[in-house]
Amino acid sequence: MSLLSLTVGYCRNRARTLSRNFSSGFTASTFRFFVVLTSKKSLIQRRCGGLHQHIFQVTRLLSSRKPPKDGNIKEESGGREWQDSNNGKDQRRKRWKRGESYWWSRFQEEFPFDDKTVQNLAAGAAGMASAFLYFHFRETGVQISWKDFVHHYLSRGLVGHVEVVNKQYVKVFPAPGVNTSRVNYLWFNIGSADSFEHNLQLAQQEMGLDSTQKVPVLYSSESDGTLFLSVLPILLVVGFLLFATRHGPMAGGLGGWGRESLFGISESKARIIKKNVSVRFKDVAGCEEAKQDILEFINFLKSPHQYHDLGAKIPKGAVLWGPSGNGKTLLAKATAGEANVPFIAVNGSEFQEMFVGVGPARIRDLFATARKNAPCILFIDEIDAIGRKRGKENFGDEGEHENTLNQLLVEMDGFNSSANIVVLAATNRADILDPALMRPGRFDRHVYIGPPDMKGRASIFKVHLRPLKLDSSVDVETLARNLAALTPDFTGADIANVCNEAALIAARHLSQYVSSKHFEWAVERVVGGLEKRSQVLQLPEKTTLAYHEAGHAVTGWFLEHADPLFKVSLVPRGTGLGYAQYLPKEQYLFTQEQLFDRMCMMLGGRVAEQVFFRQITTRAQDDLRKVTQSAYAQIVQFGMNGAVGQVSFDLPQWGSLITGKPFSESTAQLIDQEVRSLIDAAFQRTLELILDKKEMVEKVAKHLLDQEILDRADMVELLGPRPFQEKSSYQEFVDGLEKSKEDTFLPEGLTDWQNNKGDKKHLQNRQNTSALYL
Repeated sequence: MSLLSLTVGYCRNRARTLSRNFSSGFTASTFRFFVVLTSKKSLIQRRCGGLHQHIFQVTRLLSSRKPPKDGNIKEESGGREWQDSNNGKDQRRKRWKRGESYWWSRFQEEFPFDDKTVQNLAAGAAGMASAFLYFHFRETGVQISWKDFVHHYLSRGLVGHVEVVNKQYVKVFPAPGVNTSRVNYLWFNIGSADSFEHNLQLAQQEMGLDSTQKVPVLYSSESDGTLFLSVLPILLVVGFLLFATRHGPMAGGLGGWGRESLFGISESKARIIKKNVSVRFKDVAGCEEAKQDILEFINFLKSPHQYHDLGAKIPKGAVLWGPSGNGKTLLAKATAGEANVPFIAVNGSEFQEMFVGVGPARIRDLFATARKNAPCILFIDEIDAIGRKRGKENFGDEGEHENTLNQLLVEMDGFNSSANIVVLAATNRADILDPALMRPGRFDRHVYIGPPDMKGRASIFKVHLRPLKLDSSVDVETLARNLAALTPDFTGADIANVCNEAALIAARHLSQYVSSKHFEWAVERVVGGLEKRSQVLQLPEKTTLAYHEAGHAVTGWFLEHADPLFKVSLVPRGTGLGYAQYLPKEQYLFTQEQLFDRMCMMLGGRVAEQVFFRQITTRAQDDLRKVTQSAYAQIVQFGMNGAVGQVSFDLPQWGSLITGKPFSESTAQLIDQEVRSLIDAAFQRTLELILDKKEMVEKVAKHLLDQEILDRADMVELLGPRPFQEKSSYQEFVDGLEKSKEDTFLPEGLTDWQNNKGDKKHLQNRQNTSALYL
């Protein structure tokens, strides 16, 4: 539009300039433009004759795909020439098509625009060309006065006829035979049409013209652009609204006009995935039980008769819940990649808008789309955004949230419930979901996807080690077991981050392969943070830090149930001043003795500071916090205290709005007293152990000051082997004595889930039954 306006402005300025120049030089001598005899060719005919011919050819080329005829070829009569003319036309048409395809392909190579961009450019170019041709080849006129009209033109018989336009001005056209090489007409303004006719009649009477010689007067109406300028604001507003509905934030789910709303805002933003998903079930590890449940859902849709023949009903849906980073969304992507049925994915937050009624409308549109594509799988990620319990809060959007949830409940299991539609959902906050949503008939199955165990971590490492360029001397199986032992409590996302960090570290050091050393550095980077060699500690602080870490190491080395030390470093990492890595046992039940030994190990650093320096520092802040939490958990939650008794209370969680205690004030005082007694007992035991092993603590601290890094081999060299059985499940796993692979066994009904054996067996059974009846 801007280019078109510039072109129009340029042409208007050009016309005004010509008008001013013509008016300024309009004297009696210029009158000869109208009095040249007709014997001579007019200048406008000589100039525009060839131009019109070329314009006609260009127009024919643009409007027709036929090639132009060759001017040198003469038409001849005869039967043979007439018979072969069709063949010649076909050959010329083929040559034209080949030439057209050639230059079009070359144009696409030089200018790689998409079809929409080419269409917009073509429309803009056509508009500019139309405006240019209109303003360049339109008729031009020169303004004169009434006096000039009467004395210079009317009195000399040069006027052919006049035309009153819009009753505002008059166009004067020359008589036949008068040369008009520069202008097409003359014009002047009038007050009214009646006064003009009256004055024209008087002027002709004074000249003595009879009725046959009088100038004919015509009336016409033309548009001067005022109507377009008045409609232009409305057109701009309508165009903006159209653009906003198609491309703006109000475009709705799929753009365009919605079925239930003006801007399509009630349409669902779900994405239908049928192809181009590279994730498969072989790319998901560490959650074999969850994979088996999802495989069964896919088998439901592929072979429904396998279950219908036994009277079973296909479950409506399943909730994948668990801590974040354990593969819930990844499992959904693998399902989309493996299932041969349409996979519809949507996010829970996409149902929340500031407009009332949008959430339920999008739920209805979502399930309407699913019914059209049934059988299909519908996946709702982060369903807690719309599935929270009703009636808990009294916020302003609570009504809209409840309406959205109610519509979801109706669509999943109501009078218009859908068949052959499996709904999968993922959340890490299953405790806040509404009970009506979690009941059987809606989400029949609740699949927990937690952190992987040691075997699961090894399987996940194998998956993420595939795309890496490993050293030829590295055994993938052994490397996966070692890394799984070094990364306790790691999620799948953490493991992927470790493998990616190892590759980045190898590239940083210009290594051609990723080696085991790079993976060790990556584990330290993920667990401890970025190493900060630039942060130089003063000698007193470094000495205190060394004795603090030595107290932890020696205490854990001589306590039976404490976690064995793997590596400790004095190099600052992240926000901490040091880094210590332990290998905890992978167990789920703890005794009171085990928890007490862990408390003593956590107090080892504070006790070492007090023994060797007779003062304490802020280094033990995190240790004391963990000790306090463990002591309260033993007394309040686990019932491991005789004075408080066999009771269990829920402690307030971080960020919870509940500030009151679920027990009386006297019980609270008793709990505080028992917690202090337990922590004091652990402190006294740790103090006795540090005093007994004071020389060993000093030896470890000096080694740390010299080397800055202490690993397990150094601990064995400095302190000797541990006085307890050293080989644990981790060591057996690393040595390969324990089975390192996950149990990937599938039931017999799911082994052929990719081949649709259920439908084939059902068809064969029906054929056998028909043969029996015959």
